Amino acid sequence: MEKKELTCIGCPMGCQINVIISNNNTLEIDGYTCEKGEIYARKEVTNPTRIVTSSVYVNGGDKITLSVKTANDIPKSKIIDVIKELKNIKVNAPIKVGTVILNNVANTGVNVVATREIKKCS
Repeated sequence: MEKKELTCIGCPMGCQINVIISNNNTLEIDGYTCEKGEIYARKEVTNPTRIVTSSVYVNGGDKITLSVKTANDIPKSKIIDVIKELKNIKVNAPIKVGTVILNNVANTGVNVVATREIKKCS
């Protein structure tokens, strides 16, 4: 049996959760104070995922960089691959919030989208 201690990121409470695992099966979860805690702990020990936030360069905009994020969470093991793909991306202004910047990033099936508006320079 293996015991993992986690700090929940499901809500602002930051509960300290204990998970007991045996043969890749979650046996016991305790320490959470809301439903999100149990869901987070179960997912974290079986298939951890994250939302990735970053920035890309902008051509012809009122700002030189654009903040972006994955539209959904991706496997934690793919974070470095996502960052590497975003490293060489340059977009042209104007950009609206929610614009897809990169489709199927790192073969995750998840798009990267703009999180702010960039106006075109006159």
